[in-house]
Amino acid sequence: MFENILIWFVVIPVIMMAGLGLCRNSNMNAIRAVMVVCSTALLGLSVWLCCDFLRLRGMGVDDEMLFTGSWMWYEPLNIHLAVGVDGISVLMLLLSSVIVFAGTFASWKISPLPKNFFLWFALLSTGVFGFFISIDIFTMFMFYEVALIPMYLLIGVWGTGRKEYSAMKLTLMLMGGSAFLMLGLLGIFWHSAPAGGQLTWNILEISHNASIAPEWQYMLFCFTFVGFGVLGAMFPFHTWSPDGHACAPTAVSMLHAGVLMKLGGYGCFRIAIFLLPQAANELAWIFIILTGVSIVYGAFSACVQTDLKYINAYSSVSHCGMVLFAILMLNTTAMTGAILQMLSHGLMTALFFALIGMIYGRTHTRDIRQMGGLMKIMPYLGVCYMIAGFASLGLPGLSGFVAEMTIFFGSFQDADLFHRIFVIAATCSIVITAVYILRVVGKLLLGPVQDEHHLALTDAAWFERFSTVTLILCIAGIGCFPNWINETIQHSFAPIIAAVQSAAL
Repeated sequence: MFENILIWFVVIPVIMMAGLGLCRNSNMNAIRAVMVVCSTALLGLSVWLCCDFLRLRGMGVDDEMLFTGSWMWYEPLNIHLAVGVDGISVLMLLLSSVIVFAGTFASWKISPLPKNFFLWFALLSTGVFGFFISIDIFTMFMFYEVALIPMYLLIGVWGTGRKEYSAMKLTLMLMGGSAFLMLGLLGIFWHSAPAGGQLTWNILEISHNASIAPEWQYMLFCFTFVGFGVLGAMFPFHTWSPDGHACAPTAVSMLHAGVLMKLGGYGCFRIAIFLLPQAANELAWIFIILTGVSIVYGAFSACVQTDLKYINAYSSVSHCGMVLFAILMLNTTAMTGAILQMLSHGLMTALFFALIGMIYGRTHTRDIRQMGGLMKIMPYLGVCYMIAGFASLGLPGLSGFVAEMTIFFGSFQDADLFHRIFVIAATCSIVITAVYILRVVGKLLLGPVQDEHHLALTDAAWFERFSTVTLILCIAGIGCFPNWINETIQHSFAPIIAAVQSAAL
């Protein structure tokens, strides 16, 4: 088992938890050392995996999944610990490791109970990495639940504001989505084999062998897409997201918005679309309406907020809506844009939340009406915030431009009038995004100083600079050199598009 590289994406976070368990709460240096070593190992492992994946694809290896492995876990239900990755999974692992690494430094001075905080943070990371490497839908669902459970305590104990309310609201809504998802996955399992065949949870075996009747596909598609869509903040199931983001501690907001919400988009893509293609063709229009509302509603809602975290939270509703919107267009170009948007939003929203946490730690407020002139006081953090804002509004040269243009181009091509109307409406969100980003930048960074006490504030410390520089380099790297991402994922869409096109005939 341990010779498979993918298993180490779960083993290393477990080692992280074991190492933290041996540390004393008062020994902050040891706690930091464990986190830095393990998060660096995860980042190095994901970079190595990405390079080796591209090498194998370059050699002509065109298997649907690479680095596969399968070990029996529970024989009566044919549950395996089955792992494998394609280009999409590799990029999601890389994104997760970058944000865990940056989140470690963003939480350098977390209090109280730093050991307990990082233990729950490591468990959250375990669930995220396990989800992206799984190709057995039962173990995928198990890791999905592992990723959700720590959120309650991380927000309820270490959060700010109405943290107990927000933590409970987030947990109840996401668990409600999990109930829908469980029904959908059980339905897929019971229809996973031809008559007389062995039932299976394996995604590849289901896609090759299962023949699910249309009437069952329609119901199961609704269950699975809504189940994952709740985590992707799809309208009208998005209301947990702004409160959860606003009250979560910095590193948790980074991982929550940067990675956890991507589990929703990835699950819709990997399970709802791939395994239920006929229903995807027939029912996509319903969810296009809902995701189109998410895009525009989220952008408009961000315009009227005064709390920095709520502005970024509603912005995330809009940007994650674009991911689901592009996936539902069921063509290669739009789906490529969806993956780019997942990467772009993950990085820039993690940067946003890291910077908001740093600013809040100094000013003790997130209300933009009480702040101003921060560019004079803390120029480094001000420049970083402007870079994050420009990436969000789609400035060329940064990741947001590449992602959004690919989505809108792919969604508009070969589309009928219905689809093009919603694409045009979604495109308007770019203008709305520019309004609230420029408003915040102007008020927060370039306006007059509102509080004389802010003049004595310090700029970013070394560990804060390390965290932000890591994210900025990734954002600029995607914006300036997007081609390697296309090379990574170009083979991944073939089986999904083939299944969708075959079901449409």
